[in-house]
Amino acid sequence: MSDATAWTDKLKRMALFAEIVDSGSISAAARRVGSTPSAVSQQLRLLETALGLVLLHRSTRRITLTEAGERYYPACAAMVAQARSADQALERLRDEPEGELRLAAPIGFGELLSTALEPLRRHPRLRLHLLLDDTPIDLIGERVDLALRVGRFTDSALVARRLGELQRQLCAAPRYLAERGWPRHPGELAGHDWLGLPPRSGAVDVLSFQGPQGTREEVRAEPRLLASQVTALQAMAVAGWGLYVGMADDVRQPMAEGRLAPVLPDWRLEPAAVFAVTPRRDEQPAKVRHALQALQQHFAARAV
Repeated sequence: MSDATAWTDKLKRMALFAEIVDSGSISAAARRVGSTPSAVSQQLRLLETALGLVLLHRSTRRITLTEAGERYYPACAAMVAQARSADQALERLRDEPEGELRLAAPIGFGELLSTALEPLRRHPRLRLHLLLDDTPIDLIGERVDLALRVGRFTDSALVARRLGELQRQLCAAPRYLAERGWPRHPGELAGHDWLGLPPRSGAVDVLSFQGPQGTREEVRAEPRLLASQVTALQAMAVAGWGLYVGMADDVRQPMAEGRLAPVLPDWRLEPAAVFAVTPRRDEQPAKVRHALQALQQHFAARAV
């Protein structure tokens, strides 16, 4: 028998000894642990043999602690109490959101998250750490509990749940369009300058447009200018560098102010799918479950 196995057996017997004392008898302890009095007596004898001391005086009616038992019992009882406390702490973690929730998302999702995660404010033991970056974050390396990803999702090592979709808008600065012309059909986009994020797979982004009569057109958008953050891309678009595909929520204000103008307003871009991604496949702690539920409810409300 290995030392680890011997210690495991001894710890079980120490816990059983504390249970016998707390219960007041071997038979009562046997009922509480779902065993038989003879089996409990045998485990107690094995513990006493290993210690070389008698812990309990037994009689037909009652048990009493020996001097050795009186010295040994407090430590055994404390060990059991610590184990129960550890279980209770994990129960709180499983049932009540607490601790730090590390959530990664694109930079432009700050306003969305401030609204979607509002239900989490009701849990005072929960701390929220947002990691906002348009470059995908290593979930394992950064200890991320939950991440939001936009677009096609192909990483089989992670678990993805589709939350919903966000509308996209093709736009550009009025000064750029005045210089380069206002496209009236997706086929006229080929000669324009594009702004975009670095492609994850190295492939050129293909945009899918749906026309007024349900016709579909695909356009290869090979960027002239790349940036790792959408805030920089939007600023460059406002400055007149080229065509920019932004989330409709993000470009609504600059379009209302006239700094950006919609391109091909009669054509609808395919929406961008949004996924909630976790690095684990087993049961999630309460903080992740509650965050997922809040996000799912938010996107469900947007779809109505």
